[in-house]
Amino acid sequence: MQVEKLSNAVDIKGRLKKLGVDAGGIAILAAKAKVHIIYIHDLHVGAANILKQDALSIGADLAVPRGTVIAAKPRVDCILIANTKQLKTLAKKELAQPFALKELAKKLKEITQIKKPESVDIMGIINANDDSFYAGSRFRGVNAIHIIEQMIENGATIIDVGAVSSRPNAPEVSVEEELLRIEPLLALIKEEKLYEKVKFSCDSYEPKVLQKALESGFCIVNDITGLQNDEVCRLCASYDAAAVIMHMQGTPRTMQKNPHYDNVLSDVYDFFDLRIQKAERFGIKDIILDVGIGFGKTLEDNLSLLKNLEHFLTLGKPLLVGASRKSMIDKISASSVEQRLAGTLALHLEAVKNGVAILRVHDVPEHIQALKVFKALSL
Repeated sequence: MQVEKLSNAVDIKGRLKKLGVDAGGIAILAAKAKVHIIYIHDLHVGAANILKQDALSIGADLAVPRGTVIAAKPRVDCILIANTKQLKTLAKKELAQPFALKELAKKLKEITQIKKPESVDIMGIINANDDSFYAGSRFRGVNAIHIIEQMIENGATIIDVGAVSSRPNAPEVSVEEELLRIEPLLALIKEEKLYEKVKFSCDSYEPKVLQKALESGFCIVNDITGLQNDEVCRLCASYDAAAVIMHMQGTPRTMQKNPHYDNVLSDVYDFFDLRIQKAERFGIKDIILDVGIGFGKTLEDNLSLLKNLEHFLTLGKPLLVGASRKSMIDKISASSVEQRLAGTLALHLEAVKNGVAILRVHDVPEHIQALKVFKALSL
């Protein structure tokens, strides 16, 4: 007899199938293998005591502050530890309980329904400007077309084209100047029919620019203002384009001046919830969420968002992350922009582990290789 301790990151469904377990058994056992750690804020102390007993009764547990059992404080924070099967049971049990546990039950049910993507799209970055923070992403005209074709050959499935830098303290650019920068490239993409080979995304929030891009075969609007402008919403709906809703605190000129959140996960979640509702009111069907790494966030905020991306999967939309060569890497390990590829790969693989569907990157072949190795490790 031999005994092997398997990693918690193993593809448990694949292992069970290989073992010869029947389909029904695979679903049941996989639900027992996935452990969830859920932080619950500001829960009524009575609800905490009920939830604690209900959790213990099914083999789960609830961590609560000392004194909760005697109601030392009227409201408490707590941490629920349970597998998927136990969460499903709790979600049913708490529907009949008082103290807002019915609302909690709905949240627990949402968590049990989270589905991570089976594959990850690589979105290559093309900047048709001279002031993007990474010089290696700046291309114009025919040279840009050559780089786009290289990215496609290397495995990119989306190309994101922008003509205005959104780095911290970036200067404002007029719509006319943005059009002058991007129109020649849009014309070449349309002429070469490159949109038949790969999806194109326009990194802009200006309606005139976005309309030109959509007329040139683009099918994704990458809006750093998160659909703030109603006209952008109307354009997405009329062209049946996907909309990337990104979260940003402030503007590129102000976003890194002492950003602050009461709770970054909750604040970003609430923003997404409202903007999804807005998008759907305008008839936008395809919505992608971007937590906005580096856009009005501290290093701690960025790390928290990357480590807890599953929190946003309960919204039922695919997630995009773009941490490529960003300054947060320099805050962890001193480096120039040119030296941040290794840090980028570490951040992006963490995002993949936690459920991201699209990675926005400067370095396509390196990410394709990293994803292949990452996938092999999870088999």
